[in-house]
Amino acid sequence: MEKNNLKAWLYLLPAILFLGVFMVYPLIDVFVYSFEEGYNSASQTYFGVGTYNYSYVLHDPYFLQALKNTFILVIITVPVSTGLALLISVGLNSIKPLKELYQTVYFLPYVTNTLAVGLVFMILFKKTPYSEGLVNLLINFFGGESVDFIEGPYWAKMFVLCFYTVWVVLPFKILILTSALASVNETYYNAAKVDGTSKGRIFTRITLPMISPTVFYLIITGFIGAFKAYSDAVALFGTDLNAAEMNTIVGYVYDMLYGNSGGYPSYASAAAIILFAIVLTITCINLLISKKHVHYS
Repeated sequence: MEKNNLKAWLYLLPAILFLGVFMVYPLIDVFVYSFEEGYNSASQTYFGVGTYNYSYVLHDPYFLQALKNTFILVIITVPVSTGLALLISVGLNSIKPLKELYQTVYFLPYVTNTLAVGLVFMILFKKTPYSEGLVNLLINFFGGESVDFIEGPYWAKMFVLCFYTVWVVLPFKILILTSALASVNETYYNAAKVDGTSKGRIFTRITLPMISPTVFYLIITGFIGAFKAYSDAVALFGTDLNAAEMNTIVGYVYDMLYGNSGGYPSYASAAAIILFAIVLTITCINLLISKKHVHYS
C-alpha cells in the first residue's frame, strides 16, 4: 500500500512542482511585495514594511472608480449571461432539425478575436462626425436622440461594456449548458409526461435540479472571469481607461506596473491582493449557498 502511495506522489510531483513555481510562489511573492513600502524594482530595495500600500490603493480615486466599474460589471453580466444562456440552451435542446448548426452559430463569437469583436461594437455604437452608428440610427428611427456610447456619458459606456461582456461569454455558457441538458436522463421526463406535469414544472423540478452543478460552475467561473475583466474594456475604450473612467481592477494593477502611472509594484501588489480577497470571499459565499441549492446526483 505504501509503495502505491509513493508511486502516486511521484506521478503527481511534476504537477505539484508546476503549481508551486507558477502559482503558489508568485502569490506569496505578491503578498510580500504588498507590504514593502517604497519598493524600487531597479535596486530591489524598500524603506519600510507596513500597510501604507493598502491605504494608498483604497484611497486612490482611480482604484475606487475601477472597483465600482468591476462590481457593476459583475453584478449585471453574470446573472444576465447565465440566465440568457440557460434559456437559449433549453430552446436549442428542444430543436431537433439543424440543432448542430444552431449550436455552431451560437459558438462562433467565442472563437472570434476579442479585439475584432470590440472593433465591431465600436462601429455599431460609436458616434463620429461622419456616422451616427447603427445603434443610433435605430434610436433615431424610433424618435430618440443620438447617444455617444463610446465617449459619451458614463451610463452609456457601462451599458456597452456590459453588453459586450455578455456577448463574449454567452457562447461558452451555451455550449456547457447544452451538454448538461443532453446528459439528463430521459426517464425522468417520460415519467413526468405520464403524470401530466406541465413544462414549467418539469423545468423547475427536474431540469434545473439535474443541471444545477453545471449552473453553479458557470456562476462561479463567471464571477471570477468578470472580476478579471480588462481586455474587454481595452477593446472598446482604448488603453487609457482612467481617462475614460472605465478602468477595472485588473486594469489598475496593469497601470501601476506598466501604464502611464507605472513603476509601482508595491501598489500593484496591494491591489492584486485586494482583488484576490474579494474573489475568494465571493467564491466561499457561493460555495456555502450551493450546499442548499445544488443537487449532485
